[in-house]
Amino acid sequence: MIKQVQNNYSPPELEKRVQQRWIETDAYCKTKELRASGQDYYFVDGPPYTTGSIHLGTALNKIIKDSIIRYRRMQNFNVRDQPGYDMHGLPIEVRVEKSIGIKSKKDIEDYGIDRFIANCRDFALSHQKMMTEQFKDLGVWMDWDNPYMTIEPTYIEAAWWTLKKAHEKGLLVSSNRVISWCPRCETALAEAEIDYWEERDPSIYVKFPLRNEPDVSLLIWTTTPWTLPANMAVAAHPEYRYAKVRYNREGDEDTIILLEELIEQIGQLEDWESHEVLEIIEGTDLVGTEYIPPLEDEVPVQKNVSGEWVHHVVPSSTVEADMTGLVHIAPGHGPEDFEIGKEFGLDVLCPIDESGKFTAEGGRYEGMFVKKADPVIIEDLCLKGLMFHDDSIDHRYGHCWRCRSGILFRNTDQWYLKVTEVKDLMLSEISRVKWTPEWAGSGREYDWTANARDWCISRQRYWGIPIPVWTCANGHMKVIGSRDDLEGGENYSPNMDLHRPWIDDVVLKCEHCDEDMKRIEDVLDVWFDAGVASWAALGYPREKAEFERWWPAKFITEAHDQTRGWFYSQLGSSCVALERAPYDEVLVHGWMLDGKGLPMSKSKGNVIEPSEVMEEFGADALRFYLLRVSAPWEDVSFQIEGVRNARRTLNILWNVASFATMYMSIDGYDHLASDRVLLKDVLRPEDRWLISRVEGLKSKVSKNIESCDLHRACRIIEEFILEDLSRWYVRLIRDRMWREANDLDKLAAYYTLYEGLMTATKLLAPFCPHITEEIYQAMDGSLDTVHMTDWPVSDNNLISEDLETSMSIMQELVDEITKERQKKNVKLRWPLQRIIVSVDDASTIDHILPMRDVLLSQANIKEIEFISPGEEWDGLILDAAPNLRAIGKAYRQLSTQVADLLKSTSAQDIKDALDRGDLSFDIDGKDIVIEPEMVSFSTSVPDNYAAAEFKHGDLFIDFNMTPELRAEGFAREIIRRIQQMRKDMELDVEENIRAEINASEDIEENLRPWQDHIMKEVRAIEMRFIDNPQGEHKVEWDIEKQDVCIALTSVRES
Repeated sequence: MIKQVQNNYSPPELEKRVQQRWIETDAYCKTKELRASGQDYYFVDGPPYTTGSIHLGTALNKIIKDSIIRYRRMQNFNVRDQPGYDMHGLPIEVRVEKSIGIKSKKDIEDYGIDRFIANCRDFALSHQKMMTEQFKDLGVWMDWDNPYMTIEPTYIEAAWWTLKKAHEKGLLVSSNRVISWCPRCETALAEAEIDYWEERDPSIYVKFPLRNEPDVSLLIWTTTPWTLPANMAVAAHPEYRYAKVRYNREGDEDTIILLEELIEQIGQLEDWESHEVLEIIEGTDLVGTEYIPPLEDEVPVQKNVSGEWVHHVVPSSTVEADMTGLVHIAPGHGPEDFEIGKEFGLDVLCPIDESGKFTAEGGRYEGMFVKKADPVIIEDLCLKGLMFHDDSIDHRYGHCWRCRSGILFRNTDQWYLKVTEVKDLMLSEISRVKWTPEWAGSGREYDWTANARDWCISRQRYWGIPIPVWTCANGHMKVIGSRDDLEGGENYSPNMDLHRPWIDDVVLKCEHCDEDMKRIEDVLDVWFDAGVASWAALGYPREKAEFERWWPAKFITEAHDQTRGWFYSQLGSSCVALERAPYDEVLVHGWMLDGKGLPMSKSKGNVIEPSEVMEEFGADALRFYLLRVSAPWEDVSFQIEGVRNARRTLNILWNVASFATMYMSIDGYDHLASDRVLLKDVLRPEDRWLISRVEGLKSKVSKNIESCDLHRACRIIEEFILEDLSRWYVRLIRDRMWREANDLDKLAAYYTLYEGLMTATKLLAPFCPHITEEIYQAMDGSLDTVHMTDWPVSDNNLISEDLETSMSIMQELVDEITKERQKKNVKLRWPLQRIIVSVDDASTIDHILPMRDVLLSQANIKEIEFISPGEEWDGLILDAAPNLRAIGKAYRQLSTQVADLLKSTSAQDIKDALDRGDLSFDIDGKDIVIEPEMVSFSTSVPDNYAAAEFKHGDLFIDFNMTPELRAEGFAREIIRRIQQMRKDMELDVEENIRAEINASEDIEENLRPWQDHIMKEVRAIEMRFIDNPQGEHKVEWDIEKQDVCIALTSVRES
């Protein structure tokens, strides 16, 4: 039974009502049960960090996921939709540190690791619950009662198993290397954990005096003075040409060695007046040159290091031809420097500790934080006369992704996954996976992977998955793959917490020497946590059946920054452990930006909370806006006006539903019980047109969702709602709604409207689940939720290109007539006598004829006339103008007289004579023959006509107003006013009224012939013209600049 929807669309109220209904009917679970026998479809949710409320970017991410999941379910896929949460790592630790007033690792250990971990767990769990509720408010359907959480024992085991597989393949190693380091968090960082932005740093040119020629110096440039205490060498490119140059200035000179092509550029730094090139040195000849380290006296360890290449120039093809062409090498403070150091046997001097302060090896800088040591080092260089030029520079510098501290490079022992050993496999898998857009895979992901180094997976922190490596004093190592491997260990119990500090107390016996084995203290990179999600979420390896059934993932989607994050960490982990990518299809979506295209941040004050948007416009409007505004892979500059427009579209859909359910519920229309065969025989052309459009809509929307063009799918649905359904079809059938309930023509309109509205509702359901649920329950409701219905499939037999062309031409003609009406200030309610349509092709008439009645009714025209191709409307006024230039060439002095004779002759007579080839005049006895080129013809429309062009020809509109037309116009005006008054009185559609009208004699005379028609249209049982109208509702109207008073009284049945 069809039920009438509420008159007004109030999204917040509606959405709360719908969500409560979902809970009461257990709609989500029933939908999953319904599709349980369908083809399995494994979707993996990229886990957000549980660090705070969701933001617009998080909302966009979940909205896209929810839309795809709902779509697949309606296609009868059995979708696995377990949500995930990333609950370890620095994102959580930093927030907890702030909440309890902790500023360093020492503070944590003084506070107690166990207490700190408990706080981290509580923080993560509370925010996980809060975020879940916020996702639910968005209307997102996932298995919220069974999320995968990276803190769970089975998840930790999956990470351990992965590392054990890596160890078995020789891909897990401990290595001493230089790594990015956060001095505030005192831990190693991977490249994916570094954010870059512009920062001002020193830009200094320093002289390194030659050991055997102290008055000559190598010139190097650096932005990190704090690395100079660890200098071990200078690199030069063996294929470059260098120069020994003496720079001169009044009373001053300096001799330096630098790249030959930079002589002029360097000379400008200190305004040297002149220079003299003393010697050109080939790069290969410069190699081996010994120099005195600039801070040899301040850093005593510099005098104690030894080696063939220590404090010498070494060759390197990595040196670029800029700045000075010579590079200061500190193997302890740069990955490239480290590799050069290994090549030439240089000591890896790294005189800074975990907090970024100089150690005793830092000499006079001991205890200073490196950045605070910069000005001290610069001052020392200046005092020693080794500063050639001192400046500053704005450049991109890396910062810790969580605490925002500037990163350092330190030499440390870390654990690595040797992804470089499986890089070829990773690149091959990237090429196999389907990426949307394609360039996200072939470009970004491929390039990132191709340039990737071994993955540093160890972190010197607390709240994370403990690295499952136990070692003994004799250097033996054991990698644990599950809790089972810990059985029998000292302090181990089956139900123990696997986090620090408890796991640190588990002691194993070494299988090789029987010594005690203790776990290394490091925890895993949080990206590794997320990287194992596709099998960890399935409980693998403990639960093998689920893995064998579901894995790998059919589809995943995250933002484009995850090419170096989650997409990469999954790919690396999976290729190491399972020798293939863990996903088959990836949709890469964009970021959410503010209205100016800038990233949102609380510090900038430009953050827009999803909850605030939903409170005003509703979740569906936000969802629809975010999905339709641009391609998923493009960044979105958020505009609140876009959400407002989306709500407007949904309001129009609601109005169509209100219109449909109002009439259908009154008549007790039952779509399922209707005789479809009988109704199809009585469908009007406009009905068959809408059905054709509906079938095409199904196909287009499905095609665009399949290609992940969600924006196009939404725009196509929106256009159908606004144009086909609301603007045209509802307008076309309004008059049919007033017929008897069992009238076949009315039932045909009901049948067509129902098909159009319900199809649009189902197609929109994945994107806007609340409003579509409410409409479905009113229109059908045979299932617990619209999301249990099957996805609409197109019937191409019902698509008619001819009918769609016919309607398109009709719509264009109506639009052109409307424009001309506006120009002449003639409202659509006022009928016009006729239009004349002149066509370029006979097929246009064939296309218009099926829609003739539609055209006449929608344009409010009484008659239509057609002019065939090649013919001209005989109502046009023909004008003829003499062509003086052509006449003058033939008749010179007589040209004026000839022109006057032509002007005095009827244009039609001239044309007829020229067509016969017989037009001449006699002037002073001379025969003047008029040739066609001597006359130009044009046409104009008669008075009170308008002319317009359309794609297929010309249109002429008769605006002459007859008394009969005028009377009908006044009748339509009165009907509109009374209908508005009925609406204001909130009368039911079937409720009768009495009407009293006071109008001028002119209007009254015009209305009397139409009185019966007016009464029928407004459901009046009585309509009287009196001097002083009285009733329940009385309004003074201005109709065509005349005062009309109307009073209505409802006639309610007892």
